[in-house]
Amino acid sequence: MFIAICILAAAFYGLRELARVESVQLFGEMRSHGPQDRPRVALTFDDGPSQPHTTEVLAMLAEQDAVATFFLIGEAIAKHPEASRAIAEAGHEIGNHSYTHARMVFRAPGFVRRELDQTDAAIRGLGYDGPIHFRAPYGNKLFVLPWVLARQNRLSVMWSLEGDGDLALQKDPAALAKHVVSQARAGDIILLHPMYSTRPGTRAALPAILTGLRDRGFELVTVSELLGKAPH
Repeated sequence: MFIAICILAAAFYGLRELARVESVQLFGEMRSHGPQDRPRVALTFDDGPSQPHTTEVLAMLAEQDAVATFFLIGEAIAKHPEASRAIAEAGHEIGNHSYTHARMVFRAPGFVRRELDQTDAAIRGLGYDGPIHFRAPYGNKLFVLPWVLARQNRLSVMWSLEGDGDLALQKDPAALAKHVVSQARAGDIILLHPMYSTRPGTRAALPAILTGLRDRGFELVTVSELLGKAPH
């Protein structure tokens, strides 16, 4: 019995870790970085919109004439429609980050489809007509979610550089900016959470990140542009 419990625990741990891996997905197309032959990176912002933080982030981007890809939560779009519409009107790319931000592992296909469809509808309701890629909440994916995504021929977008995942960096904007700028490589998809209410350090670091990446010679593009999936 003890051995069986250990085997089950190990299997569960293995599945949990597999669900978190940024570079592996069991079904469908997933990308965590773009081509490395050109000095281009894509900034991606998760977990929004929120106010007043979305307005602050948009102002920072506008000041430096920079674009980003916003992975938005459907419920948050419904709560902050004007901030959501402002993202689309500013010309940024919008991605689907689920409707409720629930973990998408061990879920029924119907639940996953509803999360995707409701958020797609909310995004289209903003007047946005660009591609809508998907990013799993917490980056968690296993069997059902990738299967549904594959059936919808939808791209799953992860990341190759997580900028503000470390608590110490979140408390030190200068160190956070230095980390992102120094670690960035051509083709990176960079994950940040500047709209999240508990990430004031990310918002404070964003101007230096934008300037620093450009000073290193990087062009800031959307995910679709980086991956060659932008509409022609």
